[in-house]
Amino acid sequence: MTVEKYKEEILIVNSDEEKTTFIQKYFFNGTPYVLNGRDGDFYHFAKKIVDNFEINYQDINIVGSSRFGFSPFRFTEFTYESDIDVAICNENLFEKYFKLICDYTYKLRLKEILLRKDQYNQYIRFLKYFSTGWMRPDLLPQNTTEFKEIKENWDEFFLQISYGKSEVGNYKVKAGLFKNQEYAEKYYKTSITNVQTKLKNY
Repeated sequence: MTVEKYKEEILIVNSDEEKTTFIQKYFFNGTPYVLNGRDGDFYHFAKKIVDNFEINYQDINIVGSSRFGFSPFRFTEFTYESDIDVAICNENLFEKYFKLICDYTYKLRLKEILLRKDQYNQYIRFLKYFSTGWMRPDLLPQNTTEFKEIKENWDEFFLQISYGKSEVGNYKVKAGLFKNQEYAEKYYKTSITNVQTKLKNY
């Protein structure tokens, strides 16, 4: 799909059902642009993530410009400077982190943990994503051993499959974790509304 065709199709999406169909059809279906014509490589790339986190193959999606060949939000081309963005959708993995976040929040409430202003602001930013069903390890506060280990292990794993060390080629691989597919679709449906507003205001 070209960026022009994408713009045409997204502008005629109206109802919530149409948005869901659009997201499922274009964001979570088929082999992504970066692995175009290499279905087997897509499987082996996803399998590396599946085996590391002990989740299911269908939980792995490549999104963003590496799926389309252009950013579905900014319309910029996929280049050698682009990242491979992975959306993981798995409730068990999400729940594992949710328990840690819950314990951390109670410790804050009981003043067992104290945060500087910058740490508190970062935690609030993290919670804004987390409350929508999206866990971003890069935004976790780094003032506890558990959170440091989560971020370090997360970053270390995805570095191991970046820059020519996996099927996607010489790109940095980044990932976020959604509670499930429904929450991922909800996030991207909101983005559709923003893109439509942007296009209509051109």
